[in-house]
Amino acid sequence: MADVQDEFVRATEYQLRDGDIDQARLAVGNDVPSSFREHFSMATHDVIRNFARSYGDDNPLFSDEHYGAATRWGDTIAPPMLGTVLNKPLLADPPDPAKRFPSFRGIHAFVSGSSWEWYRPVYPGDSLYHYRGIESVQEKKSEFAGRSVVIVRRHVRFNQRAEVVSTQRVVVIYTERKTARERGKYAGLEPASYTDDDIARLDEIYAAERPRGAQKRHWEDVQVGESLPKMAKGPLTLTDILVFHAGGYGFGMYQPTSNRLAYKNRLRIAPFYVKNEQGVPDVAQRVHWDSAWAQAIGNPMAYDYGVLRDCWISHALTDWMGDDAWLVRQHTEVRKFNYIGDSHIITGEVVDKRVEHGQHVVDLELRATNQRDLVTCPAKATVALPSREQGAAIPAGAPADLAAKAITVMERHHQLTEAQRAAR
Repeated sequence: MADVQDEFVRATEYQLRDGDIDQARLAVGNDVPSSFREHFSMATHDVIRNFARSYGDDNPLFSDEHYGAATRWGDTIAPPMLGTVLNKPLLADPPDPAKRFPSFRGIHAFVSGSSWEWYRPVYPGDSLYHYRGIESVQEKKSEFAGRSVVIVRRHVRFNQRAEVVSTQRVVVIYTERKTARERGKYAGLEPASYTDDDIARLDEIYAAERPRGAQKRHWEDVQVGESLPKMAKGPLTLTDILVFHAGGYGFGMYQPTSNRLAYKNRLRIAPFYVKNEQGVPDVAQRVHWDSAWAQAIGNPMAYDYGVLRDCWISHALTDWMGDDAWLVRQHTEVRKFNYIGDSHIITGEVVDKRVEHGQHVVDLELRATNQRDLVTCPAKATVALPSREQGAAIPAGAPADLAAKAITVMERHHQLTEAQRAAR
């Protein structure tokens, strides 16, 4: 045990470097086509269904490959958050090394919130590509870890026809593991425990949940102040984390893998690997399932991914709005950790209704509240609803500058692909 504690201390000694922060600032405004392959690169009925199920969503619009044919969409469509697990690599010209984003070696990163806008559905057979860039870099003090850097990234996702599907702005906080460990802000937090009655109360909410489906929710019928049905999530288990990974999340640029591929990955990004209690190098990402390592960086136990709560919020919204509506935008803030054992109730209400760019929309505010009565994830959203007078809710197109850039990026990808083929 002493050896593993020494290993954890060494792995948490890294500090934020001024040079990395300065380099990150140089990267602001520099969009880069994404060259990495996510766990999935094409939406299929299986990919769409399994991603929805990974966060507990059984909406037949996403999970039944025959159901969608009878809806206004004419086929299965993907849940809004599918872009988090779907990406196909792009070929592009070499990036400007002066604007390269730094690695922040040995520094822990937390997603603290995200904002999404959606412009068109993803269908089976679609692939997603994206270009991304840094919008802002801000150094600040953190109660959890002292010195930290807050970075806002923008991802613009588009399909194989270069049609922009969505934009995502994600807020990532880079913190020093050592400072978080030494401060021990959450060290005294006790794991949740439940009686049979506690579980029964959650089960009662689960039993009442259902997607609205084909029953249209017309804009004219919605009133400001009306509440959304409650939605239960949890208690969070390690199984939940595994199932979320099985749905495709969590592989990204770090590419956790196994055996020979894990060996090669260790050569590529050695600081991402920290020895466990058996002396085996394992991914730093295991803070989400390994409580001993989570404690080494200042948390009392393993915890979820912020993106999982993004999915929970979108689940509550798509259940409420029905097949004929369109989720226009969603903004979430991940304010507190969601630890193994925690349970949440999602509540919300309509706060405004109006006509926006020809769409009949309603604004909603939601929150995920845990068993400690703490709001860990407040959220806002805008939903376009069908109108009795004006008809269907039509997704608005993407901004012209984003659409034009997607076409340019895809054209260059095709040019470089053809050049590669010709050189073989």
